[in-house]
Amino acid sequence: MGHNNLPPSKRSPRQWRLLDLVTAFLFGIVILFFLLVLTPLGDSLAASGRQSLLLSSSDHARLVVAVESGKLHPHHIEPCPADYVDHMPCEDPRRFSQLSREMNFYRERHCPLSEESSLCLIPPPDGYKIPVQWPESLDKIWHSNMPHNKIADRKGHQGWMKSEGPYFVFPGGGTMFPDGAGHYIEKLKQYIPITGGTLRTALDMGCGVASFGGSLLAEGILTMSFAPRDSHKSQIYFALERGIPAFVAMLGTRRLPFPAFSFDFIHCSRCLIPFTAYNATYFIEVDRLLRPGGYLVISGPPVQWPKQDKEWADLQAVARALCYDLIAVDGNTVIWKKPVGDSCLPNQNEFGFELCDESDDPSSAWYFKLKKCVTGASFVRGDSAIGASTKWPERLTNAPARAALLKNGIDLFVADTFRWERRIAYYKTSLNLKLGTSSVRNVMDMNALFGGFAAALSSDSVWVMNVVPARKPLTLDIIYDRGLIGVYHDWCEPFSTYPRTYDFIHVAGIESLTKYTGSSKSRCSLVDLMVEMDRILRPEGTVVVRDSPEVIDRIDRIAHAVRWSTSIHGQEPESHGREKILVANKILWRLPSASN
Repeated sequence: MGHNNLPPSKRSPRQWRLLDLVTAFLFGIVILFFLLVLTPLGDSLAASGRQSLLLSSSDHARLVVAVESGKLHPHHIEPCPADYVDHMPCEDPRRFSQLSREMNFYRERHCPLSEESSLCLIPPPDGYKIPVQWPESLDKIWHSNMPHNKIADRKGHQGWMKSEGPYFVFPGGGTMFPDGAGHYIEKLKQYIPITGGTLRTALDMGCGVASFGGSLLAEGILTMSFAPRDSHKSQIYFALERGIPAFVAMLGTRRLPFPAFSFDFIHCSRCLIPFTAYNATYFIEVDRLLRPGGYLVISGPPVQWPKQDKEWADLQAVARALCYDLIAVDGNTVIWKKPVGDSCLPNQNEFGFELCDESDDPSSAWYFKLKKCVTGASFVRGDSAIGASTKWPERLTNAPARAALLKNGIDLFVADTFRWERRIAYYKTSLNLKLGTSSVRNVMDMNALFGGFAAALSSDSVWVMNVVPARKPLTLDIIYDRGLIGVYHDWCEPFSTYPRTYDFIHVAGIESLTKYTGSSKSRCSLVDLMVEMDRILRPEGTVVVRDSPEVIDRIDRIAHAVRWSTSIHGQEPESHGREKILVANKILWRLPSASN
């Protein structure tokens, strides 16, 4: 008795050991708590644990076989956990902490192997509703579909978006245009031919909730808006829910997944891309994407920005070295025009810019490292300069110069255009698809070739993401030349978008997307592909698949496993071959509540 009040010098060695052990244990618990809560380690461990839990419950390969054979028990693929509602397999923040931050490498695409992926169906969030239809969705969306308040809280005063009752509303503002994108566009019209059809395709870098691209739709300009998955939470998610073309991407160590000379107009409004860093590598990438004679607009830092005199001077020096014409500097906005014709390089510029080697294909852009050389206009065969082609909308149906570079390219282009006009008419009249109604806004063509499917829908109030498979002929440049938009992608990997972002998905020749070129051997499974299609399809959305009867039978079995209702139809009377058409509709299902 009384030992607890002894001074430290009088305590026994045994008491010291016990106290030390208890103290060390408690201290370790505190340190571990802070590591898990306040550092990326906790997210990484949580992700690993969650992934292990899903994978340990069923072997991926065995599940695929069971689904394809129709012997899956229960009959549906299991739902993912509730915290998967916003899951993007290739842009998972929980993987970021393990990757290099040099040139934002960690924020680019990093996909898990298929056998590491969870074969489960992404659930909708609690309270999910069928999205507000276009064009009302441009101005408001359901809050319950996008329960992320961070942008509204941080950017509401700049007119990005606000929470009002059951909706998020979008006044149309941005950091550099808080009074609305419409007023900002009117200012740009003083310097750029925004109206009249000269400009059609635009790229908005670091787009926020894409109000700029949404406002340009009224001018007949189709804008591909992109931003990374970042701390603002779901910029691109909001854009797509609004019905505005958008895509998750990061300008880091690789080329953006677009061909050379795609865009008539490239825009950055406080996108914070360090254009002059790494010897102006990012400016050179923008130059690769911009058509000769096209316009580059940068608004915000460093343009006449306080304490950024050197950065502003460097940016002007890069533009001069590439012989861009300075059109105007209006406040914090600069507008340049890219020269038409061959590059002015080589010249005595301070950056040491040189033309790329002629062996370099400037339109190769799938997992292609950024280059520090400049693409000369003569390296891209076919005249791609602004003004060389007809204006919009005539350019939609006129065969582009780059089509002529393919064997029988002009004939193939014309035939493809007429084929899809006939097919779309059949879809609407005989299959009673929702195309042309207010139920369909965001559309994807997974195997686009020349964009004939999208061209046939040009009179509808839709936009189409034309996807050209990276292992097939790279015809995406032709799609851009005709005034449409799209990306390169390999369908053995997940797509860079959020869940529930497309109303209608179309794919002709689905099995070819999973095969090695010129081979019957599979690179990946149709089951994984269709689970990915389900991830990006909105509830009550539609999928149309065209393929051989044998493939359609397989697709039908898998479709029931992903909870789609299906019907199978014959092809158009005028068509040749053995194709069948599967039409599938995704039902709105929900996770059982915790009380059930």
